[in-house]
Amino acid sequence: MINANTWKHEIIVVGAGHAGCEAALAAARKGVKTLLITSDIHAAARMSCNPAIGGIAKSHLVCEIDALGGEIARNTDYTGIQYRILNTRKGPAVQAIRVQCDKAMFSNRMLAVLQNTKNLRLLQSTVNGIVSKHGKIHGVLVDGNTLIPSEIVILALGTFLGGKIFIGKHSESGGRLGEPANNALTQSLIQHGIKISRFKTGTPPRLNKDSINYEKTIIQPGIDPPPLFSQAAKTEKLFHVEHNPETTLASTFKKLFHVEQFSPSMRPWAPGANQIPCYLTHTSEKTHEIIKCNLLNSALYGGLISGTGVRYCPSIEDKIVKFPARTSHHVFIEPEGRESQEVYPNGISNSLPEKVQLDMVHSIAGFEDAVMTNAGYAIEYDFADSRQLHGTLESKIVKNLFITGQINGTTGYEEAAAQGIIAGINAANQILNLPPLVVNRFEGYIGILIDDLVTKGVDEPYRMFTSRAEHRLSLRQDNAKYRLVELAERAGIIDHHAIASIKAEKTLIENEILRLNKTFSGNNTLAQILCHPGKNYYDLPSINTNISQNIAIQIETSIKYAGYIEREKINLARARTMENHEIPAWVDYDLIKSLRFESRQKLKKIQPRNLGQAARIPGVNPADVAILEVVIRAGPSALN
Repeated sequence: MINANTWKHEIIVVGAGHAGCEAALAAARKGVKTLLITSDIHAAARMSCNPAIGGIAKSHLVCEIDALGGEIARNTDYTGIQYRILNTRKGPAVQAIRVQCDKAMFSNRMLAVLQNTKNLRLLQSTVNGIVSKHGKIHGVLVDGNTLIPSEIVILALGTFLGGKIFIGKHSESGGRLGEPANNALTQSLIQHGIKISRFKTGTPPRLNKDSINYEKTIIQPGIDPPPLFSQAAKTEKLFHVEHNPETTLASTFKKLFHVEQFSPSMRPWAPGANQIPCYLTHTSEKTHEIIKCNLLNSALYGGLISGTGVRYCPSIEDKIVKFPARTSHHVFIEPEGRESQEVYPNGISNSLPEKVQLDMVHSIAGFEDAVMTNAGYAIEYDFADSRQLHGTLESKIVKNLFITGQINGTTGYEEAAAQGIIAGINAANQILNLPPLVVNRFEGYIGILIDDLVTKGVDEPYRMFTSRAEHRLSLRQDNAKYRLVELAERAGIIDHHAIASIKAEKTLIENEILRLNKTFSGNNTLAQILCHPGKNYYDLPSINTNISQNIAIQIETSIKYAGYIEREKINLARARTMENHEIPAWVDYDLIKSLRFESRQKLKKIQPRNLGQAARIPGVNPADVAILEVVIRAGPSALN
C-alpha cells in the first residue's frame, strides 16, 4: 500500500478484478510505473461466481493471454483443484481445458503477484470520478474530491457501476454480495459523453459441502496427468522460482497460504496435485413446481429487473419458463477450495426469495438436508457502449482513457482478462511511444472478442464461443503460443529467451512436417501413414527423438487436418488482404455521396481502422465496402 501522492506513476488502473489485474501487470511488466486502485485489495481477482477457469472457447482466450505474457493461466494452474478436458470426442478446434480453482487461493496468489511486481503499486481507495482536460484524461477523483493525476487511466470496474443486488423482492446496492457499488462514477462517465446501459447476471446459492448426500449424486473426477494452461507452469523453471524459499514471492505464499499446514502434494506451487472431484445431480419435477409457483416472487419475473441477462447461462427461472417440457436440469456440485466448507451448485442461479431457494434446494437429489450458507441473487449493473472504443480499447470520447473488462458488456473471467492484457499493453505502448498492439480476428480469439465489441456492440452480455471464430481450426488452444509468438514479441512482456525458444519449436514443427511429407516408407510417405486411423507420431518407423509429446501433437494435428487447414489458409489470406487495407485519416464519409445514409452513419460512429472491420459493421453491406475501396484507391481527390 502506498500514498499515491508520494509515488510517481504514469498509468492508473481502476479495479482489481480479472481485467484490472491483467492490465496492471501488463503495463508494469513493460516497465511503466503503474498504480492499481481498488476498494479492497484482498478481493483481487476474486471469483465472484463460478470458481472455474476455461471451458468452451474460454480456454482459447486463457491460452492466448498466457502466450502474450498474462497471468491468469499461471494463476489457474497453481491454484487448480480439478482439471478436465471438454469435447474430447470432437476435433481439436473445439476441445477445451476447464479447471476448478481454489477460490481463496486464486485471489491470494494473484495479490501476491501484484504486490511483488516491479513498477506496480496498490492503493486501497474508492474512485468517484474521472477528470479530463481538453478531451484528454487528466486523472481520477478518490475519496470525495481528491485528484490523483495521471497520463493514462484504465477503467476495469466489473459489475460495480450502479450495481444492485436482488433476492426476491428485496434489493440493495452492491457490486458483489457484501461489497458496495460505485454510483458516483457512472454519473462522471455520462457527463464525459460515455453511453451507459444496464445488464443483469446472477449466481446460485452456496451450500455446506458436508450437508450433501453424495451417494445420490454422480462423481465427476478430474483427469491425470492434469492438462495445464500455462507454458511456464509446464517447465521446471517456474517451479524453482516459486519453490525457492529465498524468493520474495515464495515467502509471500508461505504467509498467505500457511504452507506448513499443507502436505507436499498440496503445496500451491504443484499444479494438478491432489485433485478434488465434482459431482452431478439433477433438478426434479418438484423443483420445477416450486419455481413455477413462485415466479412472481422472483426479482427477474416479478418486474424488478430491467437489464438484459445472459442468454447462454440462464437462471433456473428462465430454464423452467423457456423449456417447459424438460423434467430435469443438470446441477454440478463444484468445490470452492481445499479448505472451504462451501460448494457451488452450478445450474440453479436465481433471484427467488431466500425461503423459496431453500425449498428448491431441498427438492434436488442429494440436497434434501443441505445447509444453504448464502442465498443466490441476481445483480443488475451499468455497462459502457463498447462501440465508443478503438480496437486498442482506448475511448474515442476521452483520449488516454481505456475501458476494459465486464464494463464493456462481456461476461466471464476469461473475456475480462483478455481485454485487460490488451488495454494494459496498449496503455504502456502509448507512454513508451510504441505502435499499438491489435490482435486481428484471424490471429486469435482475443481479436474476435474485441472486434465484435468495437464493431457490433452488445445487446446481451457477450460470451465467447468457438462458433464466433471464422477460422477456428487454425485458432486452436494448443497452438496459441506458436501463432501468437510474433505478437508476443511485439508486446514485450515475455523474456526474449522464451520467445527464441518458441520460435525454435515452431521451426522444428515446420521442418518435421516437411520431412514427413517427403520421406517414404514403402509406397506411402510418413505423413500418409500418420493419417491412418489410430496412428500417432511415435508409431512412425522414423521419428525425431528430440520432439516432445506437445510438439508431436502439433505435428499430428497439422498433418491429419492438412486439407482443412489449407482451405482455411486461403480464406485467411483473403481476410488479411481486407484487414491490411487501412482506411486513411483523410476519408470523410459525409463526402462520399454514393454511400447509403445508414452506412455513412455507422461508419462515422464506429470509425473502422480497415476495410475488413468496415465490412463487419451491421448495416454496412458489400457494395458500401466496394465503394469505400474505390475511393481509397483514388485518393483524396475522389472526395472533391
